[in-house]
Amino acid sequence: MKKLQPVRGTHDILGDKALRFRSIYEIFRRTAEKYHHHFIDTPIFEFTEVFRRTLGDTSDVVSKEMYVFEDRGGEELTLRPEYTAGIARAFMSNALTQSVPCKFYSYGPIFRYERPQKGRMRQFHQMDVEILGVPNVQADIEILALASDFLKGLGIGQHVTLELNSLGDSESRTSYREALIQYFSGFKKDLSEDSLKRLEKNPMRILDSKDEGDRALIVNAPRIAEFYNDYTKGFFADVIAGLDSFGIEYKVNDRLVRGLDYYSHTAFEFTTDQLGAQGTVLAGGRYDGLMQQMGGPETAGIGWAAGMERLAELIAADKIIAPIRPITVVPVGTDSQNAALKIAHDLRLAGFHTDMGYSGNMGKRMKRAHKSNSAFVILVGEDELTRGAVMVKNLDNGSQEEILLDHLQSYISGKL
Repeated sequence: MKKLQPVRGTHDILGDKALRFRSIYEIFRRTAEKYHHHFIDTPIFEFTEVFRRTLGDTSDVVSKEMYVFEDRGGEELTLRPEYTAGIARAFMSNALTQSVPCKFYSYGPIFRYERPQKGRMRQFHQMDVEILGVPNVQADIEILALASDFLKGLGIGQHVTLELNSLGDSESRTSYREALIQYFSGFKKDLSEDSLKRLEKNPMRILDSKDEGDRALIVNAPRIAEFYNDYTKGFFADVIAGLDSFGIEYKVNDRLVRGLDYYSHTAFEFTTDQLGAQGTVLAGGRYDGLMQQMGGPETAGIGWAAGMERLAELIAADKIIAPIRPITVVPVGTDSQNAALKIAHDLRLAGFHTDMGYSGNMGKRMKRAHKSNSAFVILVGEDELTRGAVMVKNLDNGSQEEILLDHLQSYISGKL
C-alpha cells in the first residue's frame, strides 16, 4: 500500500511552525483591530465568475493557477486564489453600501497551482486587510501605516523595504496604456508569447514579465510618471507627505504596476532580500473600479495581503508567543483516576491550562509533564484524597507539598 503523504505544494503546520503561525496571526489581529478593522470570513470557494470577472482572463492566476472544479449540481466553482474579490462580493451580497466606510481583516488558506518552491506553495495562508468606501488619501496612508506597524510588530521592520508607486487615475492610465502599446508594438517579434497576449488587453502587465527578452525591452519603455495629470500628481504627493509625517521609509519604484483596469493611484510592496527569489512579503494597492467591474455600485477600495509562510521564515524569535504553561494532573493508582479527571476539569473551569497524565508508569508520566513544559504536577493519591488533599510538585525547583483541595486553585494562582 502506498504511503500517504501531503499533496505536493501543501504542508502540515505543527510544532515550531504552528507557534510561528499563531504568533504572526495574533500580532496581525491585534494590529488590525487597533485600526478598528473588523474580522470577516468569506467562503473558501466561490463561483468561478467572482475571480474571472475581477482578475481577468489574461492574468496568470485565471489562465494557469486557479483550482476550478464542477460540483455535483453542475456549478463551476473555484478555490479562492486571493481575498479581495471574495470580500468585494461579500460587500455587495450583504448590501453594505450604506455602511461605508467598511474596514475588514481576514486570514486563511489560499490556493494556486504553482511550481512549489521555498516561500511559494499550492495551499498557503494569507492575512488580508481592506478599507471600502474611502476615496481620499487618508485611507492610503492608514493602510500603509497598518502594514508598517504590523511588520515592525513582528520584529522584521529592518529587513523590509516599502516600494511605492502611483498608477494614476483613469485619464493618466489611459494615456500610459496607449504609450505602452505604441512602444511594445514596435518589438512584437521580440516579445514573449505571454507578453504578446497582454499587449492589447493589459499592456501594463508586460512590465511584470520575468522573461529576459521582455526585461531588456522594458528598460527603455515609457514610465508612468510621464503621464500623470495634476490630480494624480497631487494625490501621490499627499500619500508621500503622509508617510513622511509618520516616519515610514519608502522607495519610489515607477516600474511597480498592477495590470488590471480597476487599480488606481497607490500601489505598493514590502520586499526583503532575506528570502531569495520570493522577495515580496506584503503587497497591495487601491482598486476604485473593482466594485463596478463586478456589477455593483461605484465604491472606492484599498487593501493589502501578506503571506504567512514567508513571514514565518522571517519572524524574530523574541516575537514568538510562547504557549501558556500547563498543569499536569496525574492519578496515583487506578482508584484515583475519576477524582483526577474531576480535579483537572475544575482547574480548566477556573481558567487553568490543564493536561492529564493518562497512562504509563510514574517515571514516564513525569517525563511527559516535563516535555510539555508543565509548571506543576498534581499527584492525586488515595491517601491524600482521604484527607481532602493532593500532592503538588513544582517542576521548576523540584519542591513538593501537600495542599488541601479547597486551597488548590489559590495556591497555584499564587505560584504561577
